[in-house]
Amino acid sequence: INAAFVKEVETSPFSDVSTSAYYYEAVKWAQEKGITGGIGNGLFGPNQPCTRAQIVTFLWRAAGSPVVNYAMNMTDVAEDAYYGEAVRWALSEGITTGTGDGKFSPDATCTRAQSVTFLYRAAGSPAVSGSAEFGDVATNAYYADAVAWAAKNGITGGIGGGLFGSGNDCTRGQIVTFLYRSVK
Repeated sequence: INAAFVKEVETSPFSDVSTSAYYYEAVKWAQEKGITGGIGNGLFGPNQPCTRAQIVTFLWRAAGSPVVNYAMNMTDVAEDAYYGEAVRWALSEGITTGTGDGKFSPDATCTRAQSVTFLYRAAGSPAVSGSAEFGDVATNAYYADAVAWAAKNGITGGIGGGLFGSGNDCTRGQIVTFLYRSVK
């Protein structure tokens, strides 16, 4: 009897996500768990900016898509929008309070500071000892504890050069990686 063993070739669920990309495992996990179906046409859009609607939808789906009885008074969120129930849930859980004036700003790009803050709040805002060791994160910033928590838990190592990149746009590849690392 002759047996031949062939290494199974890893294939990506999206044509724009290389199996060697740092976010590959995270994107594959998110697709398998139903957290994302991509942006259409077999694409994930890893380098596209992640919107506020997308991130709360990812978080909501990762939490099991719970339905909540909570008054959503955001004037820019339609009840039947794909992210409507996700925003309702995020508001009820204290993950977000919106952007002011009764708005959520669903189409606004989520910054790296906002993304780790959403994740931190979704995790229950655990106590953090010390501060993040990033030169661009002020100790009194609203996101300082969230960044410290994310760094201490291996969710992010920053963007290099001792910086976190707080105001930088958070890409879809980055946010799914943050989410993946936060639940692992």
